[in-house]
Formats: sequence, C-alpha cells, structure tokens
Amino acid sequence: MAASALPPETPHQANRMLTMSTTAFTISFAAWTIFSIIGLQIQQEHGLSETQLGLLLATPILTGSVSRIFLGIACEKYGGRILTTLMMLASAISIWLLTYAETFPLILVAALGIGLAGGTFITGITFTSYWFPKKKQGTALGIFGMGNAGAGLTNFGAPLIMVAVGWQGTAVVYATIMGIAAVAFFLLTEDDPAIQARRRGEATGATLREQIEPLRHLQVWRFGLYYFFVFGAFVALASWLPRYYTGMYGMSIAAAGTLAASYSLSASVFRALGGWMSDRIGARAVMYWTFGVSLVCLFILSYPATTYTVEGIREPIEFHIGIGVIGFTVIAFVLGFVMSLGKAAVYKHIPVYYPNNVGSVGGMVGMIGGLGGFFLPIAFGALNDWTGIWTTPFMFLFVMVAISMLWMHFAILRMERKKYPGLKRLRDLPEAVPPGQEMVSEPTDRQGS
Repeated sequence: MAASALPPETPHQANRMLTMSTTAFTISFAAWTIFSIIGLQIQQEHGLSETQLGLLLATPILTGSVSRIFLGIACEKYGGRILTTLMMLASAISIWLLTYAETFPLILVAALGIGLAGGTFITGITFTSYWFPKKKQGTALGIFGMGNAGAGLTNFGAPLIMVAVGWQGTAVVYATIMGIAAVAFFLLTEDDPAIQARRRGEATGATLREQIEPLRHLQVWRFGLYYFFVFGAFVALASWLPRYYTGMYGMSIAAAGTLAASYSLSASVFRALGGWMSDRIGARAVMYWTFGVSLVCLFILSYPATTYTVEGIREPIEFHIGIGVIGFTVIAFVLGFVMSLGKAAVYKHIPVYYPNNVGSVGGMVGMIGGLGGFFLPIAFGALNDWTGIWTTPFMFLFVMVAISMLWMHFAILRMERKKYPGLKRLRDLPEAVPPGQEMVSEPTDRQGS
C-alpha cells in the first residue's frame, strides 16, 4: 500500500498537526523576509545601491528556494517533522550570526543561512498533506499557506523592534523566537501517518527514481511558472514594497512597513479561502480569476505618475495623472488577495495529479516559485537603476502574468481537445470534481502542455 494513501489517525490529530505546522511556517516566513525591514537600515549604513539592496533582499530567498527540491525528496524518506525542526534551528543560528557580520559580503553569507527558513514551506506542505484525505487537502494546504502572513508580521512588527533596539537587536529577537518555536514544534507534533506506517512495515516509500520521474513532465514546469508569479512575486513585493513607499512617497520606514504589511497580509490570510474555492469550483477556475484580476491591477500600477501639458485656447493647461498612496495601497491589497487565492490553487493541483509524488513535485514547483522571490527583487532594483521610473517592476510583472495566462489557456484547450475531440467548450478537470467523487482518469497533458 502506498504511503500517500494512508488516512490520518483522527481528525483531531490532523487539525492539531495543521495548527502546529502553520504556526511554525508563519514564524519561519517572518524570519525569511527579515531583510525587507532591517535591509533598509543596512543599506543606509553600507551605502548600498538599489541593485545591491535587491541582492540582499533576494539572497535568503535563493537558499530557501533551491533547498526545496532536495527537502521535498528528503521528506518522503525522513518526514516533514524532523526536517522542519532542523531548518528552523539552522535559520535561527544564521540570524544570530548576522549580528557579527561587519561587511556586506559577510551579511550576504549570513543571509544564505537565514534562507533555510524558506525550506519549511515544502517540509510543511508534505507533512500537512499526509494528514488529510484528498478532498480536504485544498482547504488544509490553504490554511497552512496562511503562514505567508509572516511577511506581514515582519513588515508591521520589525520596524517597531528596530526603532527600540536597532537592526542587530531585531536579529537577536528573531533568532530567539525561531529557536524556541523549533523546539516547540518538535515536542508538540508527531510524525505523519506515512512515516509511522513505514516504521511499522505497513507501507513502503517511493524510490528516488520514482520521486523524480514526474519532473520530466512539462506540466510540472507550467505549474512552476504559475507559482513563480503568485508566490515568487509575492515574496519579492513583500520585501520590496517598503522601499517603494519610502522612495516613491517619501514615507518613514515604520509607515512604509505598516502599509506594506497590508499587502503581505492580504496575499497570505486568504490562501485558506483559495484552498476552499479550489476544492469546490476547481483550481483551474481560481487560476483564471487570479491571472485576470492581476492583469488589471498591474496595468494600473504600471502607469507612472505623469504630467501633461495641453495647448489651450488662451494658455497651456496642465494636468497630472498618478496614483496616490491610498489608491496604491488599495490596489496592492486587491492584487495580494487574488495572488493568495492563486497560491492555494497551484498546490491544489499537485496532490491531485501527482498523489504519490507530493514531495518531489511540490518541491520543484516551490523551488521555481521561490526563485521568483530571488530574481525579482534583483530585477526590480536593476530596473529602477536603469530606467529611473519607480513603476517599471509592475510593468515587468504585467508581461509575466500575460504570458502565464496565455500558456495556461492554450495548454488546457489543447489537452481538452485531445481528450475530447470536437469539444467546443472547456470541461472541468479532476481538481474541480465535487467532494466525495473519485477521479476516474488522469488527464494526459503531462508531456505536451
């Protein structure tokens, strides 16, 4: 019997494990994005350019992203409980060591270790998914994904701590909390049912070859592209928006962090809603809404503040077009909301299409998405240095979303017409099957879509 097919012991146990894993992930995510706040003070102390600041913001994202594929595979053998604990402890030590770094290169080295906190996403996803049946996985993983709100906690709370004790003191506070949380997670959780069954000899795990086999399917990489935006761009914006508010609107770090937190929270807390919607109406429908609304929001945010002069009958007439701080914050909140839904929808696909390879496929998708969080802050800083226009990062994201939506639509259309010749209207795929109904057959778009 496959380990992934094993049911949880009791609903109470499953809910308790979900609560603990979500809490641990929230704290880890807060640590993963710590440079969104303390990075601004580091930039001032070391005289960093916008591109260098982007590199600092992105460095921990690199480690957290690349580690996901390896952690996902390792989870199938060792389980998410022990790996989550180890990643949190390693990150806590790196945050503590950050306070001893006196040069920019050494700060980057410490940032690489801090990035291990981001690996708790895939260890938590794998751990959580094995505690719930397939029809409830979308909701459960959506709730777990609310841990992304840790970025909002950092944007809101870190400025207050930094004002009181400086950025080094803030790092000490974060390291202490991470260490305590790691120990508490290990003591208050149990190994998932799959790991327990293997120890009793009632189930066997997949071989390494079986785990990585699905990674050759183009469909996995397409899911990764979706996640590159809904998660990678979320991480990038959560880290970069404080700088945008201070530069574009001349706000203080504390005020900028508070407004950036509204985006981070909207892009996190509604993930549970996205999981519930994916269980009810299908992940595909949720992704269409995510991409469609994102295009509208990004088009508005892309438009730079512009002053026009019209030659009037008696004298030139000038008028200004631009988004004020309130309008920007509202639109960013809406953008975060639909991105939150999309993050849950992407991961709803994985246990449906690849039920025996959640760790490896989820790790690959998570790695690709996390790499978005690495490359995009650097791209944002470089675009600002190159063009001198604050809104160019939103132009870049607009093009990315347009490409993703087109690829998704035509891949689905091609797959459906291959499976149902002569079909004129798109049908629902297994992720949209009503609760209680089993998947009859698996779609065949793995190779070519």
